[in-house]
Amino acid sequence: MGGRKGGIGIALVASVVLVGASACGGGGSDKASGDDANASGKPSASASPSPTKPAGPPMLLETITPQTGTTVGVAMPISVVFTNPVAAKARATVEKHMKVSASQPVAGAWHWFGDKRADWRPKTYWPSDTKVKIDADMKGVSNGNGRYGVHSYTHTFKIGDDVRADVSVPGHTMKVTRNDKVVRTLSINAGSAQYPTWNGTMAVIDKQEKVHMTSCSVGISCEKGSPNYYDLTLPWDVHLTQSGTYVHYSTGDPTPGSGSARGSHGCVHLSMSDAKWFYGQVKQGDPVTITGSPRAKAPADNGYADFNLGWDQWLTGSASGEKSTATL
Repeated sequence: MGGRKGGIGIALVASVVLVGASACGGGGSDKASGDDANASGKPSASASPSPTKPAGPPMLLETITPQTGTTVGVAMPISVVFTNPVAAKARATVEKHMKVSASQPVAGAWHWFGDKRADWRPKTYWPSDTKVKIDADMKGVSNGNGRYGVHSYTHTFKIGDDVRADVSVPGHTMKVTRNDKVVRTLSINAGSAQYPTWNGTMAVIDKQEKVHMTSCSVGISCEKGSPNYYDLTLPWDVHLTQSGTYVHYSTGDPTPGSGSARGSHGCVHLSMSDAKWFYGQVKQGDPVTITGSPRAKAPADNGYADFNLGWDQWLTGSASGEKSTATL
């Protein structure tokens, strides 16, 4: 169980809060549903209006993630969502005006998911303790569809400890490391044969102490008599995909591990004590890598699963190609 169906976009004003009913999206589409601008929570961006009248309707950024001032994990991309579509012919110029600087130089590139979302990620994970800044100076920049930027946006954030979780579906284990040292190995259950868990690496989107989860919200079952129906509020929820994958505790699977192996609706189940402990260890952007499931890797835009694309694949979605960060 776990998950929510809808967008992950984090808009420019409020703090991150998950709302609404949720459920593990084990039977969902292989494409993230909804628009990334449908916010579950919204980090702020600083904006400076241009003193001059724009040449046309405004081109605005709806979201920039991570939130300025935050500390995130080594797999966290910079994700920018535009209010209106950006034409392919304008993307190289738009990318040029979204400058990424870092205290430790890294190679990276932008990648477009459709015509409204562009993510920047390093070629490999960020080094810990790196300070990062994005300057999105959109003033006067065209989106290729008759709109022009009227604001500049700046976000600064930091890369924290290198915390990773490696889940073995057949082994019913999750190994948690911090800065290359194993901290704990936990017993888990993953998805059932009917509702398998996504494979691949998913950066933590956010987390919440309690989430209301329903099977109906992700199209599993809306019939109360169905064996796959559930309507529960469950604790210690670490959010991995937009389509509804969580690491959390489930009342229906209180002692996960190879002995029980009952399977979930696509989420990763931990015991109550392990779920609370794991919740306290992870932060937005920490990579959770799942292997051994019969399901494919999560699509890269299903949350922040950017590292599920190889570097060559990543560059096919970039208009300006690989570049090193500017010095911060």
